[in-house]
Amino acid sequence: MSSSQRSVETGRITTDIPARIDRLPWARWHWLVVVGLGTVWILDGLEVTIVGSMTDALKPSDTGLGLSSSDVGLAGAVYVAGACVGALFFGQLTDRLGRKKLFLLTLGVYTVATVLTAFSMNPMWYFAARFLTGTGIGGEYAAINSAIDELIPAPYRGRVDVAINGSFWVGAAGGSLLTIPLLDPSVIDQAWGWRLAFGLGAVLALGILFVRRNVPESPRWLFIHGREDEAEQIVRDIEGTVVDETGADLDPVDETITIRQRRSIGIPLIARTVFTLYPRRTIVCFSLFVGQAFLYNAFFFTYGDTLSTFLGVEQVGWYVAVFAVSNFVGALVLSPLFDSIGRRRMICGTYVASGALLLVTSFFLGSFSAVTLTLMGAIVFFMASAGASAAYLTASEVFPMETRALCIAFFYAVGTAVGGISGPLLFGWLIDRATEGKDISQISIGYVIGGVLMIAGGIVEAFLGVDAEGQSLESIAKPLTAEDADTPGNAAPAPA
Repeated sequence: MSSSQRSVETGRITTDIPARIDRLPWARWHWLVVVGLGTVWILDGLEVTIVGSMTDALKPSDTGLGLSSSDVGLAGAVYVAGACVGALFFGQLTDRLGRKKLFLLTLGVYTVATVLTAFSMNPMWYFAARFLTGTGIGGEYAAINSAIDELIPAPYRGRVDVAINGSFWVGAAGGSLLTIPLLDPSVIDQAWGWRLAFGLGAVLALGILFVRRNVPESPRWLFIHGREDEAEQIVRDIEGTVVDETGADLDPVDETITIRQRRSIGIPLIARTVFTLYPRRTIVCFSLFVGQAFLYNAFFFTYGDTLSTFLGVEQVGWYVAVFAVSNFVGALVLSPLFDSIGRRRMICGTYVASGALLLVTSFFLGSFSAVTLTLMGAIVFFMASAGASAAYLTASEVFPMETRALCIAFFYAVGTAVGGISGPLLFGWLIDRATEGKDISQISIGYVIGGVLMIAGGIVEAFLGVDAEGQSLESIAKPLTAEDADTPGNAAPAPA
């Protein structure tokens, strides 16, 4: 053992906490976790939809900010860039300082930044506020996904993760409907409508912050960082609550894991883990994130602009709401299949099917009306929503616990930087070019790229994916601090 290793190790313990969490039956307490943590995706959906639906309101220089279509695409790219930076910055802090501290801090950053957006006085202020808002949301993705996976029992983890990530579209539907009265000149002054929409997002965030305060720290994080007494007390409280709520007796557990407790895990060790110990899983996560990031950020950030610019739609909120509902229903309906049919088959199927359907859409784009384009988009993203949600599930469960938040952040940042920044910029440029020629079919190349990337992601999953359904997190990827002992529960499949 090196001197640096001795300096961060604090002791060794053998614990049954992971097995006790995974054997719990579903109870009302788990809904507290879902509501307190999962609702962040509603905020993200609200943010993205408000921007997508309010493109026309932001363009006038008198009541808006004087943005062009390219500026709208740039704003989307700036938001995503902020999310990438925030994911990496807050992701490493989540692994070092704990899940709860960071999911409270990142929500606070989002709230302040959203208020600043509402008070934007010029495009530069707006871009800066969008970047800061993105940092909060990016940090949320890392902190929340890791906390949820470590608190939800293994038999339910797939459906809960997919459904929660799909709740992005609840916010999207709410945001699109919210913009209808706020963009109606007969209801409210157009100089104030879009500002109020952002302000209402901040109010919702404050409500979520109040609920989230009751969600405990991850016991798994606590016992690895030398705070096993706190972890034990939290698990006992959870067990007592679950027994009271369900009336069921809890089965005893005999699976334990021996851990070398550490104060922190260095970035070099995390990097070696991701790229050297789990190369196939690294390729899978990268492929899934790039595909879904380009697909969603390219299509959805500019969807409202497409409807208003080429198809004569004045109130895009109704169309976006239909599209959003289809996405949420897809994630909700298909989510149980990720635990029953399995991760590999479902991710591959949803990615390939949605990619192929988007390619079909690109070939006939010039013949679509606003209604038929929305209908086709609803069909495509009914499948894509579940698959995209499963990308976050995959990154959060196939790497060791000590690296979980940063791995989520890394793949989110890299995949989103490749697909999420380039997508809005490309589509903004394509829309400007197509507007000059008055030909919507000129933006079809963006759909083709998105479809091909989704199909490629599905194929990679089929060959390299991990069959993680029903398994404990520790058996999917043994913690870096776990002892190589023959203790029950310590065995793990060979890294790949």
